[in-house]
Amino acid sequence: METFQSLLEKKLSEAIAKTGFPSTGDLTPATDPRFGDYQTNAALVLAKQRSENPKTIAEKIIAQLDVGEWSETPTVAGAGFINFKLRAAAIAKKAFELCQDERLGVARARSPRRIVIDFGSPNVAKPMHVGHIRSTVLGDALARIAQFLGHDVIRDNHIGDWGTQFGMVIYGWKNLLDGQALARDPIAELVRIYKEANERSTIDPAVREACRQELVKLQSGDPENLSIWKQCVNLSTRDFESAYALLDIHYDIQRGESFYNDRLAEVVDRLLKSSIAEISQGAVCVFFRDIPELADKPCIIRKSDGGFNYATTDVATVDYRINDLKADTIWIVTGAPQILHFRQIFEIARREGYKADFRHITHGSILGEDRKLMKTRSGENVPLRELLDEACKRARAIVDEKNPDLSDAEKIDIAHKIGIGAVKYSDLSQYRMTDYVFSWARMLSLQGNTAPYLQNAYVRIRSIFRKADVAAPLSQGETRRQSAVATEIGEFVLVDPPEINLAKRLCQFGEVVPQVLNDFRPNVLANYLFELANSFHAFYEACPVLKSEEPARSSRLALCGLGGRILERGLDLLGIKAPEKM
Repeated sequence: METFQSLLEKKLSEAIAKTGFPSTGDLTPATDPRFGDYQTNAALVLAKQRSENPKTIAEKIIAQLDVGEWSETPTVAGAGFINFKLRAAAIAKKAFELCQDERLGVARARSPRRIVIDFGSPNVAKPMHVGHIRSTVLGDALARIAQFLGHDVIRDNHIGDWGTQFGMVIYGWKNLLDGQALARDPIAELVRIYKEANERSTIDPAVREACRQELVKLQSGDPENLSIWKQCVNLSTRDFESAYALLDIHYDIQRGESFYNDRLAEVVDRLLKSSIAEISQGAVCVFFRDIPELADKPCIIRKSDGGFNYATTDVATVDYRINDLKADTIWIVTGAPQILHFRQIFEIARREGYKADFRHITHGSILGEDRKLMKTRSGENVPLRELLDEACKRARAIVDEKNPDLSDAEKIDIAHKIGIGAVKYSDLSQYRMTDYVFSWARMLSLQGNTAPYLQNAYVRIRSIFRKADVAAPLSQGETRRQSAVATEIGEFVLVDPPEINLAKRLCQFGEVVPQVLNDFRPNVLANYLFELANSFHAFYEACPVLKSEEPARSSRLALCGLGGRILERGLDLLGIKAPEKM
């Protein structure tokens, strides 16, 4: 199904061609609804190229435009913008088509790709903390949206399960471990023994050497040390999975750094043989002398002591994803501090001849109320599980206050959907590079640009259908038939401005979802859903649904049903559940 935007773009392109001008300019939603629904700067661009009056060019283009099926006669505004105002009849027709469309107007990608998306990436023997939220929920949302658009998506959790820290962890396991504490809280005990071993190694050369020897034994395949390492991995994996279960995050594969150990020597040999790498002061390095910003920043892929590092592993990971997983696109979601590292890794891949589309999708940080990185009072990272539990606890208090008659099971389910949804939406509604202040009061508010506000709009819609005593339109993940209300009306009857505005907003869903992947911005979808909820609430207050006369009653009920479907689908694409009650 074509959107209004795509239909108008085609007609605009045809009109420009008829005038003899080269096709140029963009057609976008209007910035000010007083002037219309869509606008184009084509006349301004052409006028600049040709040193002509933009208004004159705009009039020439309008004279060739054939958009009467969807738009009122286009107008010229400002310096030469061409504005389009949709006809109410066209909006009604398009909204009715959406009711019949399982995909709600979102077209599949014309050229689907096989995408490996790497996000989350926690470290073994360390707890997941608040800093993991952004990569995890951002990566999950992008994966959901890409998959919905028809791409073949592989979610990869690249776990940090190898490295020098394991020398200290194994030393601590053998010399400092409290078995009872390990049974009570495995991750806390692993963190404790690591910290104590690290502190001892800084003041005692003998301990430092003992930790180094434990690492050497691990890397050499010593059975005892491998057994300890595997226990650490298993304990950590269980902890990760409990957090992912709360967040409703799923991975297709989980490949720790250790998975690539057997490939590292071959990586170094291959890069040396191809002259991409060279030996410098005993280390094997890749230099980027032809790239000014990297000229003095070589990438070490084997240290002078013969040891491998993260760069070696990441080059091997690229090999695996392209050669074994057959990916043509690789997205890596991490914080901005790793920009240099992945710029180097992707450049090495290109020098090796890989043609994949490599993207490092970076993000900002979560700040405390002091506008510094969010920490506990003791200066530690805030554990992710504690934060998620607190979100559900606070949401439960809201549910208890607003709807005390619900059963305990219902309250638990609703509090989970509201609390986890609030945390996710608070992050995803921000531009990904923006640092933002974490605020419980703001994210759990039923007013403003929050998940509870959007969820409440959905709950209102479901309540309308319960009061009407008719089957609700098809919901996400359900098998019920679509409501007869939505299919038997034949057409929408749109008269009042609030219902026209709501229908128009619903028709934009198919335009918004594909835009998210242009610059990896889920906030575009989040902000659309917020505006949709605003439009629904305005409609709800101004236009009676169940008390109105036919045909308005059936039309408005169908409009509510379509709004509920799009709200639910949009929230689901962000990884957020829509409760039936609040």
